[in-house]
Formats: sequence, C-alpha cells, structure tokens
Amino acid sequence: MAETTDVAIIGGGAAGCAVAYYLAQSGVKSTIIEREGLGNQASGYAAGGLNPLTGVGIPGPLGDFAWECYELHTGLYKGLKDASGIDYQHRTVAKIDVALEESEIDGFKETAERLNAAPGFEARWMDTDEVLKLEPRIAPGILGGLYDYGNTAADSHKLTNAYSTASGATIREGNVTGLESTGGKVDRVMLADGEISCGQVVMAMGPWSRKAEAWLGVYIPVDPLKGEILRLELDSGPINYDISGGGASIYPKLDGLNWCGTTEDWKGFDRSLSEEVAKEIRRRLDRVFPELANAKLARHTACLRPVTPDWLPVL
Repeated sequence: MAETTDVAIIGGGAAGCAVAYYLAQSGVKSTIIEREGLGNQASGYAAGGLNPLTGVGIPGPLGDFAWECYELHTGLYKGLKDASGIDYQHRTVAKIDVALEESEIDGFKETAERLNAAPGFEARWMDTDEVLKLEPRIAPGILGGLYDYGNTAADSHKLTNAYSTASGATIREGNVTGLESTGGKVDRVMLADGEISCGQVVMAMGPWSRKAEAWLGVYIPVDPLKGEILRLELDSGPINYDISGGGASIYPKLDGLNWCGTTEDWKGFDRSLSEEVAKEIRRRLDRVFPELANAKLARHTACLRPVTPDWLPVL
C-alpha cells in the first residue's frame, strides 16, 4: 500500500518537529521522515539556551526574529507540556559573562544597558568582588562580569520530542534519496526503501541540507559546523548561573550535570570525539571556573550545527 501524507517533513530535529506541531494546530496531517531518531543530532545535543538579545546577528537582522521566537517559547510551554506529557524544563536563567581582558568591559556595560531596556530582563556590570560573592568558585583573576537575568533554557531533546508527540505526526524511519514532481510541483519523496506521496514538502535537514541541491537544482549554502561538549560532575554543589568567558561556556542542568564547551570546528561531517578538543575545553574552563577543569566526565558529545555563510537562516 502506497504511503501518503498531506505534508512530508524531511528531518526530525527541532525545526521539523515544530513544523509538524504547528501544522497539527491547523488540522494538517504530516509525516516526519528521519533516519537516526528524533532529536538525535544537534537538536538533541544543543545546550538549549534561548538568548534573544545577544549572539550573531543580534542586534541586527536576527534581532526581531529572535525576540519573536523567545516570546513564542515562553507562551508555548504549558500547553505543549500538557499536550505531549513531556516536561522539557523550560525555565528562566541567570547568567554571568566574565571579563578576562580590559577590552571586554565597555562592551559588557553597553550590553547591560540594552538588556535593561528589554521587558522582563535585568542586567548590571559587577566588579570582581561582586561576581565572587555570587559564585565564589569563579576564578579570582577575572576583571568583573556582566550579570543578567531573563534568558530562558530548555532540554532541547525533550522539546523536540514534545513537538513530535503533540503533533500526532506519523514518524517514518528512512533515508531520503530524492524528490519527484508532477507539473513542476514536488509530490513524492523517494526513500531507500519506498516512497511517500504528499501535497507539500518541508525540508528541515539541518547541516545535510546541501543534499537537496541535486534534487532541486538550486544552491543551498548550508554547511556543518562541529561542536563538542563535556558534561561534567561537580562535587561541591550546584552552579546557579550559566557562565561564560575566555572561550568557555558552562550550562548547569537540572540533573546536576554541567554542560561545558563549546567548540567550533570545520570538520565536514566528522562527528567523532576528540581528546584534544576535550583538553582544550578544560584549559578554557581553568581560566574561568578552575574546579570544573578537573571535574569528573559524565559524557562527551559532538554534533553538527547548520551554518550559512552569513549565519542567517535559509527559509
């Protein structure tokens, strides 16, 4: 029997599963096609931060888009949790960006002013003593830090699966090999072990998006950027703040582990774990939070982020 669906979604990451969820809100049935399990790539291994006021393209071309996404996530949590039965732990977090160089201080102070102007956010520059009063385990040699409160975080793997579960979408395990069209309109997705007829196709393929260039005859400038994270156990008690500085990032999780990283390497589709990268992460941690530099390793992960030449999304 031929497989059919209203909308075929290629890719079972956060983007693909979110599309399925919002289609379901409009009464549209979909099929998510995924070859390696839902949320088992970057969507499941991401640190899960939702920071709408800082980052690449912010302020700038992504500013309004990031803020809209932030507000959508805030309003989504209760309904999606109830509909899916999955608590993906959406929560507001406090953050400390530590300064290790004098040249960073003015930028942090300017960022504090911008954050304070946003509804629901508060921020301030703190000297070294103030930072260490909040978290005494931070390296005493820092020059101060930017404290802010208002960003949110979530368990990205659970979020991806919450979208999928609440959508009621059909999950089709398989490897897409091409697309077929009738009258210039794509109406079939070809798989290694079959095909799916559909009314529409959504491609949410992340760093594998270039595979569709041959299917569609169009240029899709998306490439994989490898990142590695160490999940570390700390015996001296939980950390109450996200912390970053000196190339290190620390994301405390509700299960007690601290996700530390992260790196950016152009290694193609290599997802192997690098011992040298692990050592580099620990070296960076030593400058910011020395106790973590020697903490017990619970898990070492790697994933591939989808990146465009200008770091902006392709829609």
